[in-house]
Amino acid sequence: MNIALKEALAAVWCDDLQASIVDAGLVKQCDVEGDLASIRLVYGFAAKSQHAAMRQKVTMAARKIEGVRDVRVVIDTQIVAHAAQHGVERLGQVRNVIAVASGKGGVGKSTTTVNLALALAAEGARVGVLDADIYGPSIPTMLGITGRPESEDGQSIEPKEGHGLQTSSIGYLIDKDEAMIWRGPMVTQALEQLLRQTNWRDLDYLIIDLPPGTGDIHLTLSQRVPITGAVIVTTPQEVAIMDARKGLRMFEKVSVPVLGVVENMSTHLCSNCGHVEHIFGSGGAQTMASDFNISVLASLPLDIRIRRDADDGRPTLVSDPDGEISAIYMALARKVSVSVAKLGRDMTGKFPKIVIQKT
Repeated sequence: MNIALKEALAAVWCDDLQASIVDAGLVKQCDVEGDLASIRLVYGFAAKSQHAAMRQKVTMAARKIEGVRDVRVVIDTQIVAHAAQHGVERLGQVRNVIAVASGKGGVGKSTTTVNLALALAAEGARVGVLDADIYGPSIPTMLGITGRPESEDGQSIEPKEGHGLQTSSIGYLIDKDEAMIWRGPMVTQALEQLLRQTNWRDLDYLIIDLPPGTGDIHLTLSQRVPITGAVIVTTPQEVAIMDARKGLRMFEKVSVPVLGVVENMSTHLCSNCGHVEHIFGSGGAQTMASDFNISVLASLPLDIRIRRDADDGRPTLVSDPDGEISAIYMALARKVSVSVAKLGRDMTGKFPKIVIQKT
């Protein structure tokens, strides 16, 4: 590496990491040959929307080096697998599993799941969504995906794709109005089959939309699924915060890192007069985050467009990708991706296997 160029790049700040690109380890190459500076950055998180601005900042910094006239900047993204619960079998084509959970229903967990997944994909990641709500699957409706999944071998199923996401849901296998009157063991078996018998293809992130509460499905996931981290979704009202805290405690007990909390319906902007009101209260998510030493990843407004877009099968990231609400989801996706990148890497594949044989 060219020392002068590296010193110049040390002044370039990465907002997502709150560090310089040199201190954060993003700079993998910085050479000067003649009047050409060649720089290669490798992001371990999804932030494609920030690459153009970063490329410009790096170029300006490099041109301060005497004799440099041309600058070539390459930015790659390499998302690696991170550690999960000890002793849980990994998913072969999935690097990281992120669970989206809530203590109670009606707080916008599924809406957050689909828009988070779409935002991660927009930021350059390969993303899948598993609908783990067996009793009330909503992902097919929210993504506007219909039809039964294909199976080439009669044992596994191909993920249904829509808007650049790979998805799997019990909703693809039953009629829309059919009630799933199943006991706990049947539900957990169905979930495991959906998870492990779906032919996921080279995913950076698999986002799992959990049902509300802390029941059988949550226990099954924590014991049998390699969860990299969890995101808690709540509204500001006390009853929602109370249940969200229980969900967070559950993940703590099963050694799953909580990446942060998302506060839905934080404010309402009147479409007629523009008055901003905290219909469900305020400050609940921030208090919870402070109590558990986690971050508030995003605060989403109570906005009719979010609901309407989901009902129409065209979530906000699809219907209005450049809008203000989509910008919040994009920032959420980067924060989640950065939080995962800061976790310990999965090194299970690096250790040798000891085989004892009789002679």
